[in-house]
Amino acid sequence: MKRYFFIPALLLTAGISSYAQNKSAYHISSEFPIRSGGGYDYMTVDDASEKLYVSHGSQVNIFNKSNGDSIGVIKTEKDVHGIALVHRLGKGYISNGSLNKVLVFDLVTNKVLKYVPTGKFADAIFYDDFSKKVISCNGMSKNMTVIDPDTDTVVATVQLTGWPETAVSDGKGKIYVNNAEKGEMDVIDATTFKIMHNWPNKPGNGASGLAIDRENMRLFATCENKLMIVMDATNGNVIASLPTGDGADGAGFDNQLKTAYSSNGEGTLTVVKELSADKFIVVENVVTKTGTKDPYTPDYKNIKGYVVGKETCNTDESQDYWLIDFTYLPNFPVVGDSVLFNGITYRNVLKTKGLDQRLKTIGLPVSIDYRVITTDRVITNGCTVTTPAVYRLKELTILNQFEIR
Repeated sequence: MKRYFFIPALLLTAGISSYAQNKSAYHISSEFPIRSGGGYDYMTVDDASEKLYVSHGSQVNIFNKSNGDSIGVIKTEKDVHGIALVHRLGKGYISNGSLNKVLVFDLVTNKVLKYVPTGKFADAIFYDDFSKKVISCNGMSKNMTVIDPDTDTVVATVQLTGWPETAVSDGKGKIYVNNAEKGEMDVIDATTFKIMHNWPNKPGNGASGLAIDRENMRLFATCENKLMIVMDATNGNVIASLPTGDGADGAGFDNQLKTAYSSNGEGTLTVVKELSADKFIVVENVVTKTGTKDPYTPDYKNIKGYVVGKETCNTDESQDYWLIDFTYLPNFPVVGDSVLFNGITYRNVLKTKGLDQRLKTIGLPVSIDYRVITTDRVITNGCTVTTPAVYRLKELTILNQFEIR
């Protein structure tokens, strides 16, 4: 998942021996301001150049990674998410979310070359150096699209059992996928693109970020229950679980420093040192940037759901309720009601007027901190349209809300 943060991009530096020091060697060394509107998702650092790619709203901003100078912007119609680079072909690939496509662009001119169709809601994306393929994780269709960058055509689709949050490759023929909905690590054969294993990631829950140490074959998965789990990539055994900050999201691994990282929505970066293949310690939680806080504590925090529809009671549409179904994860307590909407039955639906404008898209996956404010079901009265659609449902008030990326 990825929150909407309206903050500058941050760069942190660290000393190699920082885990052994009393005083932190991790600190914010630079801030690169991004002045356009929209939410942030993935960043990609180009090892072959000075470029830093930042997905931001419906565009990708390109910066000089040393000094923060703006190099260019790649604009598109809808939300952008991940960026993958294929240097041998001089092309880049941007997952284009609710457009259900991957954008192909020229690495030199930034010119848009083509759009490749994907499954529904293209999110994380990466280039697998073993299969020489570009692969997007498509959340709502619960599958992965395999693209041949030589022809920019789809050559395979991997159907999963749940939402693929992100994926990494071991470079030797296996792809590992965080199946956040099912709480497992799915292993894909990078030759046949068939599922080989489904490994549970307990005690982790709802894994999001994923990184790999290819040398020691260790997977680092950040989870929503404030844990980073370390998994043996050869057999699926969870060999360690380490505490992170709240709202653990993206993950990374520094091969030189043998250090894993968890970026946390609370505004911290958890630093985990790999002392050996089987021993890990939390070095510290580096303060980065925090969001604004509301005075009250929500009844339900970081609960995932889908925007499934809206009422049509008012000529002023801003006064209409929007319907959210909270059945994203299994075993979540049912506090809402069943609703038949457009031929589909949803079983845990609540209504709200507090949905942010940027999230008012039917089918959009969201995560919300909320409180149910009515024990009785609310019926909208005083409709100003001739044939209104209204729903008798409990109402929620929203503390924090963001799109799942």
